[in-house]
Amino acid sequence: MSDSVQMFTFRLSDDFVDPYRLLKPPFGYADAAGNSVGEITFLRTYSRMKENGTKETWVDVCERVINGMYSLQKEHCKKNRLPWNDAKAQASAKEAFDRLFNLKWTPPGRGLWVMGTPIVMTQKNSAALQNCAFVSTAEMTKANPAKPFGFLMEASMLGVGVGFDDKGADKDFTIYQPTRSTVKESIEDSREGWVNSVILLINSYLKPDQNIVEFDYSEIRPAGTPIKTFGGTAAGADPLIKLHNHIKKMFDGRDGDRLTRVDIADIGNTIGVCVVSGNVRRSAELLIGRLDDENFLNLKNPDMFPDRNSYSAESPGWGWMSNNSVETSVGMDLSSIVDGIARNGEPGVIWLDMSKKYGRLADPPNNKDWRVAGYNPCAEQSLESYECCTLVETYLNRHDSLDDFKRTLKFAYLYAKTVTLLPTHWEETNAIMQRNRRIGTSVSGVANFADRLGLPVLRDWLNNGYQTVQRYDNIYSEWLGIRESIKTTTVKPSGTVSILAGESPGVHWTPGGEHFFRAIRFSNEDPMLPLFRMANYRVEPASESPDTTSVVFFPIKSSALRSEKDVTIFEKMSLAATAQRYWSDNSVSVTISFDSDTEKQHIGTVLHMYDGQLKTVSFLPQGNFTYPQMPYTQIDESEYKQSSDNLLPIDLTGIYAGLAADAIGEQYCTTDSCEIKFIKENIKV
Repeated sequence: MSDSVQMFTFRLSDDFVDPYRLLKPPFGYADAAGNSVGEITFLRTYSRMKENGTKETWVDVCERVINGMYSLQKEHCKKNRLPWNDAKAQASAKEAFDRLFNLKWTPPGRGLWVMGTPIVMTQKNSAALQNCAFVSTAEMTKANPAKPFGFLMEASMLGVGVGFDDKGADKDFTIYQPTRSTVKESIEDSREGWVNSVILLINSYLKPDQNIVEFDYSEIRPAGTPIKTFGGTAAGADPLIKLHNHIKKMFDGRDGDRLTRVDIADIGNTIGVCVVSGNVRRSAELLIGRLDDENFLNLKNPDMFPDRNSYSAESPGWGWMSNNSVETSVGMDLSSIVDGIARNGEPGVIWLDMSKKYGRLADPPNNKDWRVAGYNPCAEQSLESYECCTLVETYLNRHDSLDDFKRTLKFAYLYAKTVTLLPTHWEETNAIMQRNRRIGTSVSGVANFADRLGLPVLRDWLNNGYQTVQRYDNIYSEWLGIRESIKTTTVKPSGTVSILAGESPGVHWTPGGEHFFRAIRFSNEDPMLPLFRMANYRVEPASESPDTTSVVFFPIKSSALRSEKDVTIFEKMSLAATAQRYWSDNSVSVTISFDSDTEKQHIGTVLHMYDGQLKTVSFLPQGNFTYPQMPYTQIDESEYKQSSDNLLPIDLTGIYAGLAADAIGEQYCTTDSCEIKFIKENIKV
């Protein structure tokens, strides 16, 4: 018996699963040649290498996810001596599998990638399943000032996007110069070794009478060494050395100074840069600051902070590493940030009072989430400090009726609730997550659905769907002997996962509309690249890394009736507010794109109009973010036809047979807007 089978205490029968192997998976975004961008994205991102050297099929992934999900339920029940019925579980799991196979719901990308793998099932650790987290620097203590930064770094190294704030500056920390004696510290070649070295170094400056630390990097594996657990190759010690040197440069010679908000921002951002450079995981960060802090509002202003905003190859900056948002309350004057938003889209806005008082905005305030301290990087989940996000996704347009959608919600909800049964390796995180049992059942395709069937139908589906999730939470929390979830619904930004289903992401209109090029980046070593070239796809060296990466352009005809460029800033805000009112008791992740020439003057107006109707919002000027090889490029029907006429069908049999590399896995966050920033800032100009 293989190790993968031994991991599961629950398994779907082969007699049930095998017939699905004869079916063509209903991936989305098929092009004129019949090649599915959804399937290609699946192979690139989520199809893991099996023990026999072949790649997982969609059926394999569905089976792995469902077996993992129901095994965790069974183990929880057996451990706590709760009722478990194998026959009922089989019936439930079969329907969950069928709806997953047909892309009516999916785990978040990280769940598709690691649910049912040894990372989760053997290690009994849910950290790799978590999309995101938040930590407040208000948690800095005199005994261990660096603790929040250690969490930020370790979570980021696990691929978890982390939000943080600069409130540690309010705790009046003094910067000291370590002078006691020089000690040599050997850094263990592990995630914990890297994190502990950073904690030790920061604390040597923020605690009095500390040793001077010199690090020995000799145990760190050299660049290019394969990373077994998460895939990819090691970057060597260089990113960590640069981080250590930056921290030393930041604090050396400042004996007696106070730790500032800019210091906190710089520590968090340079940790993110280290993680980006030091592993295949990208990093995502959200920095939350004050509305009245001019330094915070100008963190990305090269005139005020030239070093942190330098983009030269010799001295790259670090200011791009976080999205920045201000904490505010309903009724506050936001006029001071409107010009900045119009210029570069920042800062975003977080109404923390609304997040604490309300679930859905259609319901009265309940103050259940009064401990909220901040948000994850994509701002769909209100979180306490050290709390993680547990997400799942459903696709409205994959359903024929409201009853069909409500049935899918049972299994999507159950996936997320099941993940809460498994602890992380962080004790403080477990204490919070097991108290809150917070989950985020999300919806995608919202904009396409509203365009197709109208807002009244959308409101009905969202409202009835929300009530359905609450009913299931009551039923299953009671069965599992755990608390009902403090919040259960969200709208995450989606992105990569929604491509599998061919859906518009979250509440966003598809950037390309009915006809568009979808640009996808592949390693130059990817065996699929020669197939794309032979099939006459447009393939170009990537602007930001031509030596290692290529971009393939897929011409798509979608079911979208409109592109985001066809929709006004007012309608985008209105749709987000609808989802916040009728569906999400957490938040709605929404990036309001606007025309820099014709709509920037309306930013102040929409912020005033929707004050008290949203919990979070960010903006993205369309004109300023036009650059080569964008993820979506809108084209007209004639361009689509011209690009499609010579395309040839691709035979992916060899890829499934094992010619391709292992899946790259889901990054910190599943949204193209995060990728846009990362790519744009690294373009060579």
